[in-house]
Amino acid sequence: MPLNVDDIPNLGKAPSTSDLILKFIRDSIADGSLDEGEPIRQDDVARLFNVSKIPVREALKRLEAEGLVEFHRNRGAVVTSVSEPEIVQIFEVRAILESNALRLSVPFMTEKTFEKAQAYCDAFAGETDVARWSELNWQFHSCLYEDAERPYLVSTIRSVNDRLERYLRVQLTLSHGKETADREHRELLAICRTGNVEKAAAFLTDHIMGACQSLQHHLPGRRA
Repeated sequence: MPLNVDDIPNLGKAPSTSDLILKFIRDSIADGSLDEGEPIRQDDVARLFNVSKIPVREALKRLEAEGLVEFHRNRGAVVTSVSEPEIVQIFEVRAILESNALRLSVPFMTEKTFEKAQAYCDAFAGETDVARWSELNWQFHSCLYEDAERPYLVSTIRSVNDRLERYLRVQLTLSHGKETADREHRELLAICRTGNVEKAAAFLTDHIMGACQSLQHHLPGRRA
């Protein structure tokens, strides 16, 4: 009896234990389950996943490289605390990188790009699960940069977005943030269709920094 190779999973592409643990901790930081300054106890995570501390340590070191976790003497790994001025600076870096990626991408966009971006717009608008909003937001933005063929740049942008994800969830949830993002996404897509590079880049910068300003008014403990 011949083997059905179509049913054989590619174990080489399966996520490793440290990948799964990394995603769990990253999601817990993004949704606020792990708050700023809160310790992440390796023993507890290892017991939760029924593994040794080795893959937990690997995941935490990768999260440290992403800026989400930092190691303190006598405390171990803790969730990074980000001050309001630092949040603004990260948004500024995001605006610089993403507007440049868009400049490089717009001249090479095709109808396929526009259709994919439109699909992400529609999915974002119709999604009711708050946990999915930031990922759909990323999928919309990143698909507009793909035609630039700058994978390292897009990877760097993703890292910046990962640092902001917990704050983006706050911004999208409060003060009609989701509705504003949806409207501006559609406006940005319409500008990209015209091929006007500088207008698209300027609109994207305003979109990102507008989200930053909205967030500043709604961060817990901040003055409105």
